[in-house]
Amino acid sequence: MQVLFPRCAGLDVHRDTVAAAVRIQTGSGKAVTEVRTFTTTGGSLGLLADWLTECRVTIVGMESTGVYWKPVFHLLEDRFECWLLNATHVRNVPGRKTDVADAAWISDLVAHGLVRASFVPPKPQRDLRDLTRARRIVVEEKTREIQRLEKLMQDAGVKLTSVASKLLGVSGRAILEKMIEGEQSLEYLADQARGRLRSKIPQLQEALAGTFRSGHHGFLAAQLLARIDLCDEQIDELDHRIEVMIAPFRETVDRIRTITGVGEVTATVLLAEVGLDMSRFPTAGHLASWAGICPGNNTSGGKRLSGRTRHGNKWLRTALTEAAHAAARSKDTYLASHHAQVRGRRGVLKAIGATRHDILIAYWHIIANKTVYQDLGGDWHARRRRDPERRRKNLVGELEKLGYTVTITPAA
Repeated sequence: MQVLFPRCAGLDVHRDTVAAAVRIQTGSGKAVTEVRTFTTTGGSLGLLADWLTECRVTIVGMESTGVYWKPVFHLLEDRFECWLLNATHVRNVPGRKTDVADAAWISDLVAHGLVRASFVPPKPQRDLRDLTRARRIVVEEKTREIQRLEKLMQDAGVKLTSVASKLLGVSGRAILEKMIEGEQSLEYLADQARGRLRSKIPQLQEALAGTFRSGHHGFLAAQLLARIDLCDEQIDELDHRIEVMIAPFRETVDRIRTITGVGEVTATVLLAEVGLDMSRFPTAGHLASWAGICPGNNTSGGKRLSGRTRHGNKWLRTALTEAAHAAARSKDTYLASHHAQVRGRRGVLKAIGATRHDILIAYWHIIANKTVYQDLGGDWHARRRRDPERRRKNLVGELEKLGYTVTITPAA
């Protein structure tokens, strides 16, 4: 088998140790492999880098689980070409698995080009990705705290959300703060309502007539409100930091936002998770495949088996799902029309999957071609079905399948 990389290294990365195997192809065609083990401290990783440099290694392949690969990759990426390998692609023979054997096996696979490197974005994109993922985590934590507050109110018999649309709207927040302070007058609490909720003051008085105790429920509610406020502060700080980082790409973000259903947050997540370098994805289909937003291939013996989608990038999938739901609710748009068409035949989940795919395909074209999203209109499918040229081709195709040779002569 042809050796593509005569001097390469394989790393099996764990939390505390790194097994490194350097493979050197000699002039006689014989491969010499040397294996050493290093700890994952900064000083020891520096020794690893120096040893790889002494061996004149040109490419380093590493396999790891979790996030243990990151400090090793960050230290070596400026000095070597680093490949992050999928653990599924480098499985060794069962019964012969050790860290040393794994490192040697990885170096052998890399030398012969039998594995592909995973997509690791450049440092600026990784930094932006860390911020957008941190924001998602804080938003989800805030949602959990609001749900806990709602459960606390229900436990106290306070049915505020049965009357108000939001527990922590302007009116709801004002009422909660007065209840925490010890106010028990239902008339006074209901009078804190603002806007259209003032028309429901009688219903509010009835909903607030629970068993809320400021000494117990009030203490717990104050704790929850403090954590919710902290989440709001962190979200604002992250938003400011993200805005500073994407400032050089503001025009690109605005073009991404022209996609139906894609807002500021989703556009930023797409930029952070996929990036701007579409040379990594030769076609839009390659991007959809990498993201796990298209059916998989599973054919054996001429029979197509289950084509379930891969797990892909969960952060990207979540953002695309939110955008797909927003696009499905839009009016007189292609995405809403396509979603309704698929939903009628395959159900809601399949329709959301198809809309996710449409949005990601549009993103690839916007970035690759430096263009904006051009909506085809809500009647695009109807116009396509009524297209005379398309109908002619379909009818001719059906006749040819039956064995006829069709010659079309236009009418006088």
